Amino acid sequence: MADNSFYATGKRKTAVARVWLRPGSGKVQVNKMTVEDYFGGGFDYMQKISKPLALTDTAAKFDILATLTGGGKIAQTEALRHGISRALLIVDPEHRAPLKKAGFLTRDQRAKERKKYGQKGARARFQFSKR
Repeated sequence: MADNSFYATGKRKTAVARVWLRPGSGKVQVNKMTVEDYFGGGFDYMQKISKPLALTDTAAKFDILATLTGGGKIAQTEALRHGISRALLIVDPEHRAPLKKAGFLTRDQRAKERKKYGQKGARARFQFSKR
């Protein structure tokens, strides 16, 4: 990317968002598409993504370019929000207090537990029969 861009990585469960902030007018591009095209309708994804920008009054100052992989759509939006928040810290460390208070800097690491061998699932066992 360009020299005047700020990069950060956001994560949630298995979703990973690579985020670049560039000075601009506030456009958001996700995997070379607009947010509406990438996420579709139904849930208001743009509202969740733009919360860190609204909290720090930087909504119209930066263009966001993001690459999302893994997880579902909700996890990807939260990973994107985490990446934007971390990139805003690189832009200005003064943003730390409001972002931390809102919980945008905390990585949600809950993920599905792996299935163990000799068992039906992660915790579920096969039914035991005595006779």
